[in-house]
Amino acid sequence: MGVMEIIGIAGSVSLLAGWRLYLCLFATGLAMRLGALPLPEYLAALDVLANPWVMGVAALAALAEFLADKVMWLDSVWDAVHTFVRPVGGALLALAIVDPSDPAAQVIAFLLGGGAAFAAHAGKASARGVVNASPEPVSNVAVSSAEDIATAGLLWAAYEYPYVAGGIALVLLAITVWLLLTARRVLRRIFRRERERQS
Repeated sequence: MGVMEIIGIAGSVSLLAGWRLYLCLFATGLAMRLGALPLPEYLAALDVLANPWVMGVAALAALAEFLADKVMWLDSVWDAVHTFVRPVGGALLALAIVDPSDPAAQVIAFLLGGGAAFAAHAGKASARGVVNASPEPVSNVAVSSAEDIATAGLLWAAYEYPYVAGGIALVLLAITVWLLLTARRVLRRIFRRERERQS
C-alpha cells in the first residue's frame, strides 16, 4: 500500500470518526475479526480494535450514540460532550494507521487526524443545531439515519478500496465545509428574524 493510500485511509477514518467515532471503532474491529479487513504489518496497532472487550465497549457506545442521536436536542448535548472525545479518537485512529517507524509521519497523522475529526464533528454539530430548530421531529431522525448509513458505507469503502480513500476524504471534507456554511447561513436568518420580531 502506497503512502497516498495510507494518508487517504487515515484521512477518511478520521473524518468519519468526527461523525460516528464508536461506529468507526466497532466496524473496524468487526471487519478485522471476521477477516474482511486483513491488516498489513504496519497497521498492526489497529489489532487492538478486534479485542472482544474493546469491541464490546465500542458496540455499547455506538448503540448509545445511535439512540441519543435520534432525539431532538439530546443529540446536541451528546455532540457537545463529544467535542473533546471525537477529535482525540480521530487523531488516535490516524496515528494507528501510519507507519510506526516514522515519528514525523506519526506526529503529522495525529495532528491532521485530530483536525479532520474536529472539522467533521463541527460540521455535524452545526447542521444538527439547525435541524433541531425545525418544529417537526422527523427531520432529525432522517438526518441521523443518513449519517449512520453514510458512515458505515464510507468506512467500508475506505478500507475496501484504499486507492479511492483519498477521494472519499476529500468528499467528506467538502460535505463538512458545506454543512458549516449552510448552518451559518440558516442561523443568521433565524437570528435576523428574531431581531426583527423583537423590534
